[in-house]
Amino acid sequence: MIQVSDLSKSFSLTRQQKKELGTMQNSVLAVDDVSFKCMPGRVHALLGPNGAGKTTTLRMLSTIFKPSKGAILINNVDAVTHPQEARKHIGFLTGSAGLYARLTPNELIGYFGELYSVSKNDIELRKKRLYDLLDMHDFQNKRIGKLSTGMKQKVSICRTMIHDPQVVIFDEPTSGLDVITAENIIQLIRDCKNQGKTVIFSSHIMGEVDLLCDDITIIHKGKVLYNDTMEAFRAQQQAPNLTAEFIRIVHDQKPEEA
Repeated sequence: MIQVSDLSKSFSLTRQQKKELGTMQNSVLAVDDVSFKCMPGRVHALLGPNGAGKTTTLRMLSTIFKPSKGAILINNVDAVTHPQEARKHIGFLTGSAGLYARLTPNELIGYFGELYSVSKNDIELRKKRLYDLLDMHDFQNKRIGKLSTGMKQKVSICRTMIHDPQVVIFDEPTSGLDVITAENIIQLIRDCKNQGKTVIFSSHIMGEVDLLCDDITIIHKGKVLYNDTMEAFRAQQQAPNLTAEFIRIVHDQKPEEA
């Protein structure tokens, strides 16, 4: 479970950044009093146009960023005051792989398994299941620096899932990937849902959202515009499709007051 309450994040601006943004303010508010809840066994979409605050929000949930204000509970662990404990419950997958080029997938995934105190036996069992799902056996012993973008993303998936996290955060996980690799990730998200994990998912591809998600939160300029189930979203839909409805909400609605 993820519970977010009155979450805000501001960033200090350098002189050059203030010049580029045309502002005299010393900081910018990227996320402004955002609240929502993600439940186990459900896939929750976090949507918004570029610069809406999605990635900043997800990075706060994954404890990479510390909020300026607000609360985050990850499986009833306070992720703001106890980030190290919260990380034990979290898997975070982003489109930016950030892998060690000189290691092989086997070496990297084994290393991360040990960091999470996973037993060697469980590491091997989980690697096999993930390698089978993602068709990774042919390159498991090749150096990561020699792998394609899609192969590297598969390695990132294994790194994300090796400690069997109960909360999984996907930030644009299929961006720039080929159809087969993207489908592997879609299947992984389905598997996470079927296993009762809490899944939060950000994507610009509305077809993926329509296919996978049970709940939806839309943010724009750091504030929540919409927060409800996908069923309720479809029921109130005025535009002819989900993409058009998303655009309508962003253009026509003002962020709700905190």
